[in-house]
Amino acid sequence: MTETTLIEIKNLTLGFTSRGGQERPILRDLSLNVAAGQTIGIVGESGSGKSTVALAMMGYLKPGLKVFSGHVVFDGHDMFEISEEARTRLRGGSIALIPQDAGQSLTPTMRVGDQIDEALRLHTRLNAEQRQSKMGEILNRVRLPSAQDIARRYPHELSGGQQQRVVIGMALGTGAKALLLDEPTTGLDVTTQAHILQFLRSLVSDTGVSMVYVSHDLGVIAQVADRIAVMYAGELVELGGARGLLASPAHPYTRALLASIPRLGAKVIPAALDGFHPIVGEDRQGCAFVARCPIAQERCRATVPAMVDVAHGQAKCFYADSDGMEKIEGTPVVSTRKDEVAVEADDLAISYHHRGIIDLLLGKEVPPDTVARVGFSVNKGETLGLVGESGCGKSTILKALSGLKAPKHGRMVIDGQEIPGRVAQRTLDVIKPLQMVFQNADSSLNPRRSVREILQAPLRLYFELSHQEMETRCEELIDAVRLPKTYLDRFPGQLSGGEKQRVAIARAFAAEPELVLCDEITSALDVSVQAAALLLLKQLQEMRGAAYVFVSHDLAVVRAISDQIAVLYQGRICESGPTEAVFRPPFHPYTEVLLGAILQPDPDAVPRLLADDVIDREPPSTGCPFQRRCSRRIDARCDEILPPPRHPETGHVIYCHLETDELPALNAVE
Repeated sequence: MTETTLIEIKNLTLGFTSRGGQERPILRDLSLNVAAGQTIGIVGESGSGKSTVALAMMGYLKPGLKVFSGHVVFDGHDMFEISEEARTRLRGGSIALIPQDAGQSLTPTMRVGDQIDEALRLHTRLNAEQRQSKMGEILNRVRLPSAQDIARRYPHELSGGQQQRVVIGMALGTGAKALLLDEPTTGLDVTTQAHILQFLRSLVSDTGVSMVYVSHDLGVIAQVADRIAVMYAGELVELGGARGLLASPAHPYTRALLASIPRLGAKVIPAALDGFHPIVGEDRQGCAFVARCPIAQERCRATVPAMVDVAHGQAKCFYADSDGMEKIEGTPVVSTRKDEVAVEADDLAISYHHRGIIDLLLGKEVPPDTVARVGFSVNKGETLGLVGESGCGKSTILKALSGLKAPKHGRMVIDGQEIPGRVAQRTLDVIKPLQMVFQNADSSLNPRRSVREILQAPLRLYFELSHQEMETRCEELIDAVRLPKTYLDRFPGQLSGGEKQRVAIARAFAAEPELVLCDEITSALDVSVQAAALLLLKQLQEMRGAAYVFVSHDLAVVRAISDQIAVLYQGRICESGPTEAVFRPPFHPYTEVLLGAILQPDPDAVPRLLADDVIDREPPSTGCPFQRRCSRRIDARCDEILPPPRHPETGHVIYCHLETDELPALNAVE
């Protein structure tokens, strides 16, 4: 191990032992080094072993796993040979794990300052006065405004990006030499994510800390990593410098991952990766990727390829850099719009505030509505994309349409019929045409019911079918979402995240709906699985003619599938219109912010941070909803007067005080 190497993994194989006593590897003969002050990105689909590698670096194995061979050395310490007490000291001080959901790693009932103080008390020898001083230093280092104010807040009073900065600051405050970041921005808005990635880049530059960044998204990895390690089925399949690997990937799997990233340049659903990931721990011969590889030959099925040198590093492929690998193309989107309206909403206003007797007695003002003045119309066979940051009211609008949250006022019409605000007031004839697919399939699928039973539930509720008819219908539904019929007998816990989401989509279509509400259904999926889900939704729409209201914070994803787009901020529509019109200049200043934050798999394509990473507690009572963060604010008009609609072209509306020729126009939307 060289003097500059901080972490070394040498020929590591780990896994579990079957009931028959056989070794079942999860990671196979993996070797990887991380130098001091270096950031390495580990990328791959769910189940590829990324997180297992990161945990192994700190000497941690999930229950049931064990090391079969190899070593993990951190800062001169063999992590699986030293005592548990020594490992604990290293984890608390020299090496720290930053989890995906910072909110879950912060205690909700403790103020932020108390939690930082606790970490310093446990892992340093500072006295109370020194800890107080150190706390301010930590919060300033992670660029949080007003350290004293932040320290007094509870975690729920911070934005997702601010929570993540607090967790990183706690790790740095205890003297961490290495940060292991496990999908730390997956659940964040594109704008918050861009701010966090910029912060991490500057953090490495300022402190010299090493980072291991785990992600399924090469667009994210491109912004932070010096080197990239691509993993598939527990094996390292490609390793090299970030710029060279992203510009000229040598392994077919890396090329497929890059092709599955949605792009802004054209209305195309990115290419999905065919086939399925190998079963964890299974016996196999030959290349792990052979069943899904477009250039596989007979030798690939018989022999495991070795790592070979390529221009930017190494790749585990017999045909690395092969000219036989053609460019992977996405699927152009063809409109299926019909002339019949599926859903209309007019002047919707929704509020979560309930004014009680104490509020009345104290004369407290009623806060502005969470959602106000929202209206849209979606035809059958058409998709409306609702886009914006967390808290902008996207999911609240879906709750109103589905009857889970009654609006204060406004009309909702589905298939020509005005519907009541509460689901309890709706008949089955009203409920049946409208179905919803939730963000987290784990929470929406009953873990104690098989896939067959999950699909049978809506069939029993809405149709009178015989046993054989119901079985045939279940098989048709599971086939429509491209899953084998054998999956009908599986339970949700036996499915991957993408497979669960497919089952949730199949359940929604079991009711033969006119309208499907999709609430961030791809935000937590791998980019390759996301591409498959988007293609599936479009194919089902072509077959069934259903309308979609598709919620996302990512404009690149929304463009791939939507016919119309409405951009929301603080529960108000800032801009709306046909997809192609919304992606042509001019833009609303907030749309400009979202477009500037889109990530591309190119280290030189740095996101443009056009608004601060802040959290607005509630919408402004007057004026433009974006007034507090807008870099193009004019004067008091923005604070006091509702912005007028601007019409750059037919059907395209921008609500802003700027004249049309003054509105921002990014030079490139690629």
